[in-house]
Amino acid sequence: MKVSDLDAAIAATRALGHPARMRTAAMLHTGELCLCQITEVLGLAPSTVSLHIKELKRAGLVSERKEGRWVFFSLADDEHAKRWLETALAAVEGDPQLTDDLDMITELRMLPVADLCSLGFESAKAKLATTS
Repeated sequence: MKVSDLDAAIAATRALGHPARMRTAAMLHTGELCLCQITEVLGLAPSTVSLHIKELKRAGLVSERKEGRWVFFSLADDEHAKRWLETALAAVEGDPQLTDDLDMITELRMLPVADLCSLGFESAKAKLATTS
């Protein structure tokens, strides 16, 4: 059954109507991220972040890819999703919270995902510093 445009619009606005989900969409706008990277930035429990991502996926805004033990998320490549995401992200461009999130994402991208997910941010950062 095809979802109506109205139903799709309601799902998109509902999905983007929570700060954690909007922040997640902004993070994913920079590229694919692992669940542990998103969790680290949001400072929420992995189960809570998973529920937020599930809502974004349900609305067709986010897709996932599995690689071994890790699950990576990215923004959907669908035209409907792109329109909603571009509009929403343009509306919050320059927000200080999102700027801080993107700074942290830049730092997290320098860490091996396996270390970040298994050791945590500070330990993964320390491990990288000792091997560099």
